[in-house]
Amino acid sequence: MARKMKRVLLGPQGRAVIPAEFRRELDLKSGDVLVAWIEDGRLVFQRREDIERELHELVAHVKVSMSEELIRERRREAAREP
Repeated sequence: MARKMKRVLLGPQGRAVIPAEFRRELDLKSGDVLVAWIEDGRLVFQRREDIERELHELVAHVKVSMSEELIRERRREAAREP
């Protein structure tokens, strides 16, 4: 993937404007919620709905209720205690 670069000025109150070309390419719209984090010394943004979709895909195959599994695990631990 070719790297595209644009100069972005950090303004008052730490605000930065994502260049229009990037917004179009990523289909970012006004009001979209982005999540930001630092990774390997870089500031990364990702659309919140994309993160939620990825998380749902990761756990879609899980058929066990997480709360039921936690209760079973706690009961096993309690049974081992003297």
